[in-house]
Amino acid sequence: MPDVTDIAPEFTLPRDGGGAISLSDLRGRAVVLFFYPRDDTPGCTKESIGFSENLQAFADAGAQVLGISRDTVAKHDKFVAKHGLTTPLLSDAESDVCERYGVWVEKNMYGKKSMGIERSTFLIDAEGRIARVWRKVKVAGHVDEVLDAVRAL
Repeated sequence: MPDVTDIAPEFTLPRDGGGAISLSDLRGRAVVLFFYPRDDTPGCTKESIGFSENLQAFADAGAQVLGISRDTVAKHDKFVAKHGLTTPLLSDAESDVCERYGVWVEKNMYGKKSMGIERSTFLIDAEGRIARVWRKVKVAGHVDEVLDAVRAL
């Protein structure tokens, strides 16, 4: 599980709208990776809308924002269209990236155990090192907190 000062695990993933994004292609600027459980659920929708509404502020602060879940690109496309999202959403259908970032965890809901994504955000600096990690994210106020951290880099 990567932590602050570690080199962020490299990846190339397909994105909504087609194409793919590689972390290495973004070197030289900060990157915000937010991992979320599932498209079109209340918390994930609120978080994705929050990042989209603040995408320009992140860009002005020198950061690229990327959302990652296990949903397919087709599901991401529907989610983006339904909510007018502007943040690129990446599909990690096989959980490989989720596992390398340590966010694919056992969850316990109402006594039932299952595997899923723990809502987490990683701030990666321009050199590719993890500058900050938020685990078990609560959506309220999170986008503002991440933006403040980006501005402090």
